[in-house]
Amino acid sequence: MAIKRAICLAGGGPAVGLSLGALERLHQEPDIRFDVWSLACIGAWLGIVWNQAEPGKEAETSDSFFRSIFRPDDVYERFPIAAAFAPDFQSETENALNFMLDSSNYSNLVVPEAIKEASEDLVGFMTTPSRWSQANFNTMILNDILAVNPMSRFMTSWMYKSKTKGLSRIFYPDSAFLQQIDFKALSQAGRPVLYHNAYNLTDQRLELFSNKDSKYQPIRAETLCACSALPYIEEPVTMDGKVYCEGATIDTVNFEHLLANHPDLDEVWVSRILDRKQIRRPHNLYDALNNLVMLFAATTSEDDVKLFKYHLQEIGSKVKVVEIPVAHHINYDWSWSNLDRSIRDGRIAADAVIKAYRAGDAAKPSAASSAKSRVKT
Repeated sequence: MAIKRAICLAGGGPAVGLSLGALERLHQEPDIRFDVWSLACIGAWLGIVWNQAEPGKEAETSDSFFRSIFRPDDVYERFPIAAAFAPDFQSETENALNFMLDSSNYSNLVVPEAIKEASEDLVGFMTTPSRWSQANFNTMILNDILAVNPMSRFMTSWMYKSKTKGLSRIFYPDSAFLQQIDFKALSQAGRPVLYHNAYNLTDQRLELFSNKDSKYQPIRAETLCACSALPYIEEPVTMDGKVYCEGATIDTVNFEHLLANHPDLDEVWVSRILDRKQIRRPHNLYDALNNLVMLFAATTSEDDVKLFKYHLQEIGSKVKVVEIPVAHHINYDWSWSNLDRSIRDGRIAADAVIKAYRAGDAAKPSAASSAKSRVKT
């Protein structure tokens, strides 16, 4: 009797190479195929690109697609932004002009009582040497000068309160980037069932999208972009009057309804590409922003796997969970070298898991590198 398998590809942005390398190695095993793909964030992009590719060219197509998002190292060094994350310059300009032309945005620029209090505090600071410390100086600049100055108040509100909702925008109906993906191919006979998530901000609920499961809206370009619309980083996506953002903020690995939709699963393979040990002390704002995003995602994905295993135990399920562990020495650069390193580590991790799986060994197998692997049941 054939084994029915699912694979979960988690979110993790520039660590996507770990899942890509794992898929490349797994694809070399003819008897290990996945009937169900449950996807989140960058894992959804990989799962969809992989499964829409011409049979036999999945790895080649996926590698080419993601290499177009990452940048050559020499380019990335002085422009550390992924190639797919372009700001919406036209809309941002329109939003800025509309903000300036709206007379209501000029109210409360001058707050006399606040100016009076700030002036008194400023005099107190200048005449009290005991207050002259770095912390007190910075607080004085913020509250007694910038917070009450009409020009800085206007510029700050312009920056944060215009209708621009993200640093970048990824969904455009006529995007050449999105046109690389043949979404119609996902519904062809022989393709597995795919799910990805997105969070409905309008109705405050996590939703699934699928290529073949009619209970859910079909996977298409805007659903995929909604799946990755990380608040502040990426602008939310509006579909059918509803506003959506990244579903991985709620379920990083996307175990949502996996067992309910497929109660006959025998195995669930998991590629969780983020781990707390990948987080390192920041050297600049770029590192700090990566840490802000990835630290929460790493802990959430780890907890998701633990909770899923606990749920299986609670319901007495015999579903085997095969977890492909996470390499720790990658970074979060959208650079070709990091992509190559991640793919290599993903292959190594998957190879060790496959060897342990073949041997029927549930213990942690040895690995040829720091990308250690384990199989858990």
